Amino acid sequence: MDYLTGLFGLSGKTAVVTGGSRGIGQTVALGLAQAGAAVAILCRSEPEETLTQIAAAGGRAYHIAADVADETAVDAALTEVLRRSGSLDVVFNNAGICIHKPTVEATVDEWKRVLDVNLNGTYIVSRAAGRIMIENGIHGSIINNASMSGTVVNVPQWQCSYNASKAAVLHLTRSLAVEWADYGIRVNSISPGYTATAMSVDTPEELKNAWLPLIPMRRMGRPEELVGAVLYLASGASSYTTGADLIVDGGYVCR
Repeated sequence: MDYLTGLFGLSGKTAVVTGGSRGIGQTVALGLAQAGAAVAILCRSEPEETLTQIAAAGGRAYHIAADVADETAVDAALTEVLRRSGSLDVVFNNAGICIHKPTVEATVDEWKRVLDVNLNGTYIVSRAAGRIMIENGIHGSIINNASMSGTVVNVPQWQCSYNASKAAVLHLTRSLAVEWADYGIRVNSISPGYTATAMSVDTPEELKNAWLPLIPMRRMGRPEELVGAVLYLASGASSYTTGADLIVDGGYVCR
């Protein structure tokens, strides 16, 4: 068997990536396209750079505007993906935000905002995709971008809302995996550690200097180092894997 194009290939598949305009979402969208998938990018603004990169690599991609926390918009967007591409095989729930604030200083509105994007958005997109897959007999793969923060409490920054949202995403993943197993729909997650994206690179230097000694590999990860985990979970290589979480964190949670 040709493992690259066979077991791990996505030729003929359609993949949806939320929050694909930059960072992890952008890199994973490119990786899915290079594996052969047609990629629909769901985000509020036009992801011009991502679309350009995919086209330059010979891939296929298009953008559909949608806020992941808006149920009506998400339902319409995924219905449009099905209409345009004829299938909906892979979903990478990547859209997410983080607010670093001590809990007593953070507002309830900030708490709600983080959970609305990270947890509710993941639920809304997964629910809409699951409905389409079930109705059309698609044995699809849903991959949620969780975080090592769903397993451990990061220090020295305080980010209670983010940690709670990602812990919930992990259990949402397991719950949907069990509920939809009879339909042939697999639901898994990846849990990145500190990764060099806009969310972490723009973080104050004193925080990053505190993080590195806590990472056994003594460096932050790169977005491209997450692509392999997503391709595994998206492809037939993981046909017997569901409800799993792949931690890609340089050994942080092993401390």
